[in-house]
Amino acid sequence: MIKVKDIHKKFNPGTANEVYALRSVNLEVREGEFITLIGTNGSGKSTLLNAIAGTFLPDSGKIEIAGEDVTYKKDFQRASYISRVFQNPFSGTAPDMSISENLHLAFLRGLKSYPKIGLNSDRHESYRKEIKLLEMQLEGRMDSIIGTLSGGQRQALTLLMAVITEPKVLLLDEHTAALDPKSAAQIIKLTEMFIKRGKLTTLMVTHSMQQALDHGNRTVMMNRGEIIDDISEKEKRGLTVNDLLDKFAELRKAERLTDSMLEELRREYV
Repeated sequence: MIKVKDIHKKFNPGTANEVYALRSVNLEVREGEFITLIGTNGSGKSTLLNAIAGTFLPDSGKIEIAGEDVTYKKDFQRASYISRVFQNPFSGTAPDMSISENLHLAFLRGLKSYPKIGLNSDRHESYRKEIKLLEMQLEGRMDSIIGTLSGGQRQALTLLMAVITEPKVLLLDEHTAALDPKSAAQIIKLTEMFIKRGKLTTLMVTHSMQQALDHGNRTVMMNRGEIIDDISEKEKRGLTVNDLLDKFAELRKAERLTDSMLEELRREYV
């Protein structure tokens, strides 16, 4: 489904602020696969998602999605088959519109045919059934302005909006990091449910090593813009959080991670 081939990206090249964000990144994600991405701050996790989404164009390399070369297509040209959920719960919704109107906008985005379907009673009932799955007692508040909801409720709705048309690719960029533990657990539960229901090809950046182990078919570790390990589903079953930290420690011994980076990992992930 996704093929990333030898992608390189520098920001502010030739200046004092030059950052080599992606270095010869190669990654293949099969259809229906769910991959978790971990690494230190600045390791390239979110940058890789941005490259796949088309937020910026790479300096060199190639990106294919569903067999199509999208390397130099802008983000809006990829929007018909990529959905994304960000860390900030307030980023994915229109705050001055109702719950049902937000869901309808997401539904219309996935339609390829015209005329567009209006927000009729059938659509309204369809959205109500979907919202009931969130288990947040929002199905009776379809006309509520979404800006009045809590962060957890808005993130749940953002996730539902992202999957309502079952995109080819779902990108999750630390989508539970800004939530309290109870809300985060509910969002992860819903994430698993929606991915399984739609058999969605998914990449999830997380700052929780436990999430990385508990979810997905593979876990990819990044550092300094490179993929430094790709852990299979079979290997994940026998690993603990400390095992993942030990993997980073082994890399430190190979002079690929400094002591300060290893300490940063322990603070963030334990």
